[in-house]
Amino acid sequence: MIGEVLKKTRTIYGYKASEMSAKLGISNSYLSEIENNKKQPSLELLKTYSEIYGMKLSSLISLSEKYEDAINANKGQDIIRRTMIKWIDYMSSDLEADDE
Repeated sequence: MIGEVLKKTRTIYGYKASEMSAKLGISNSYLSEIENNKKQPSLELLKTYSEIYGMKLSSLISLSEKYEDAINANKGQDIIRRTMIKWIDYMSSDLEADDE
């Protein structure tokens, strides 16, 4: 699920896929595979992501874990996690259309 979080975070930060792949030093197709959860990014690549976003690597990984937990949470449990996932989805939804 980290790919989905990386894509949504990229969208929230306003980067187009081509801009992000250039910043990361990877191809557009590899970025697409990561964001579609077909490939797992290396720890070094995640470190570069965290530097671009100005956050700790551990925070980026934790965000991904919490996002996955929120998706997998049963109804009626952990309203904060469900709210977080809705917020991330909302923040990135309008911006994803601009990326295409």
